[in-house]
Order: sequence, then structure tokens, then C-alpha cells
Amino acid sequence: MAAAAALPCRRSDAADATHPQARWFQEAEAMRKLAVSRGDQSYGAVLVLDGRVAGQGPSRVVVDRSADAHAERVAILDAQRRLGREDLRGAVLYSTARPCALCEQAAAKANVSRMYFGSNLQDAGPPVGRPP
Repeated sequence: MAAAAALPCRRSDAADATHPQARWFQEAEAMRKLAVSRGDQSYGAVLVLDGRVAGQGPSRVVVDRSADAHAERVAILDAQRRLGREDLRGAVLYSTARPCALCEQAAAKANVSRMYFGSNLQDAGPPVGRPP
């Protein structure tokens, strides 16, 4: 699966990126809009680590012709590629919709610490399979 186009990481003004912040949902929403503009499904996600967007994920299911190219998994893979490591311990995943079970499993495997989704930043908790 092709990773999202590399865009510069952005720094948060907040000291702790583990708490839900509207700005991270806005970043995920921008990825959703990018996916739609490319003719893909209406989903977007970002992975935040140490107050920076470490991975971006517009849905690429249609563009890549891959059922695995959900926005959340694209963001996770993008962060792993950018950081040069698979372990994303301490990272928080923000997405425009509730991650599916396979996306939660991918987040758990990558050691993503927490997930929030939707404009109201609903707390999805730690990914299934990851201890709280």
C-alpha cells in the first residue's frame, strides 16, 4: 500500500498530545477532505506523537484498490515509515470515524496508546489488545 504523500510534521502548542484536542481532529478532517478530493472514501486520520503529527492518513481504499488502506492504517504506516520504527508507543490516533476492528488491531500491534474519533473527540480508549 502506498503511504500518504509526505507533508511536514506540525508542532502543537500544547505540552501533552495525549489529551484530545480539536486541532488534531481538524488535521484528520483535512485528511478526509484530501481522500474525497482524490475520489476515495470519506475518512481521514492522523497519528500524533510528542505534540507532532507523525503520520497522516487519507483513506486510500479506492485509489490503491486495497481493502486494507483505511485512513487509520495509512496513518500508522506513514508514521512508521517517517520515524523508521514500528513501535509507536505514546502515540495517539485521531480519526474522523470510529476505527474498525482491523484498524484497532493494527494500532495495538504498533503500540498506539489511545484513540479518539469524530468531531466530539469520543474516547475510543486504548486499541483492542493493548493494555489500558
